[in-house]
Amino acid sequence: MANKPRKLISFDWAIKKILRSKANFEVLEGFLSELLFDDITISEILESESNKTGFDDKFNRLDIKVKNSKDEIILIEIQYSRELDYLQRMLYGSSKVIVEHIKESEAYAKIVKVISINILYFDLGVGDDYIYKGTTSFIGLHNYSQLKLDSAQAELYKTDEIEDIYPEYYLIRINSFNDVAKDSLDQWIYFLKNEEIRDDFQAKGLEKARETLDYLKCSEEERQAFEAYKESLHYQASMYESTYVIGKTEGIEEGKKAEKMAIARKMLLKNSDIELIMELTSLTEVEIENLRLNWGNGQ
Repeated sequence: MANKPRKLISFDWAIKKILRSKANFEVLEGFLSELLFDDITISEILESESNKTGFDDKFNRLDIKVKNSKDEIILIEIQYSRELDYLQRMLYGSSKVIVEHIKESEAYAKIVKVISINILYFDLGVGDDYIYKGTTSFIGLHNYSQLKLDSAQAELYKTDEIEDIYPEYYLIRINSFNDVAKDSLDQWIYFLKNEEIRDDFQAKGLEKARETLDYLKCSEEERQAFEAYKESLHYQASMYESTYVIGKTEGIEEGKKAEKMAIARKMLLKNSDIELIMELTSLTEVEIENLRLNWGNGQ
């Protein structure tokens, strides 16, 4: 009988707290290598929006931006909340990276190649697959032939394919995965969905992930922070399901503040450190102290 897989820190929390360390690049490199069918080597972690410390950034989405050994930039974003315009946000994100990484005096040929990987825990679009790839190509209107680069362009870009110079987009619809791991990439998807790595999984990076993300190896403070984070996910998911109406905007800010207060109360009950509560909720120290005092007075 197979041993029950060890409890692991989730990939999203790891991106925020653990996987930015060079010592742990092997985990991200393994995931990217399996997804992109290439041996990916990460040269550095770049500044990204996920370095923000607000509660909303932590819950709604987490992202990490890395540069590989080919000087391509890979964006990995994890998104929980449903967004009807998410496809446009993907486009905005890749476009922003392109603009940020070219100097005014540089030729357009210096535009960086961007690979956008989106790990989605909500249903986006209609389709019967759980991984989709989007690229740019030019097809003739009359004879349907695909436009290719000429020899000079191929030499300039070091490729024969036009799609290789444009951004690539990957959509991983976690909820659509049926938990049947047919290949090494599926083993990664299984982990992303279930936060478990089975003993028979051999995909690149998973052994390092099993070792690095072992819940039992975390400090008590790390475990407490992780559990509070997971609790905030469950709470907000419940609030979202009960109140979400397409096009509704009134009361959103008030609702977010109430959610933060509710999470802070739960953490105060567990005697969590004030600094940790501030980090996870973005509430101020004064707000938390007032909450403690008012709560103690029965309000």
